[in-house]
Amino acid sequence: MKDLVILLFAIASGLCASGIVANIYRLFGRKPETLTGRAGYLAVMTVAGPSVLFDKSIRHWRAQGGSPLALLIAVAVSGYWSFAIGLLVLSLRLSIH
Repeated sequence: MKDLVILLFAIASGLCASGIVANIYRLFGRKPETLTGRAGYLAVMTVAGPSVLFDKSIRHWRAQGGSPLALLIAVAVSGYWSFAIGLLVLSLRLSIH
């Protein structure tokens, strides 16, 4: 039971970190034009990716009635990606303590 709670907490913390980074980028981000800008964009999207993927897949499914299997795959990839980011966040938190 403890392992399940840690798994769910890691997914939730990864999705939360992803959402925070994605929303900050939406507020202040511009279209990248230089090589440095593109590299920064890729770094931001590496963290913001799960939130963006989840948002776009839900919007597409609602608007165009997409395949439930495609939605399930996108949600599973987003969850696994969030889990990886969540483990990184949790390990950083434990190393600071």
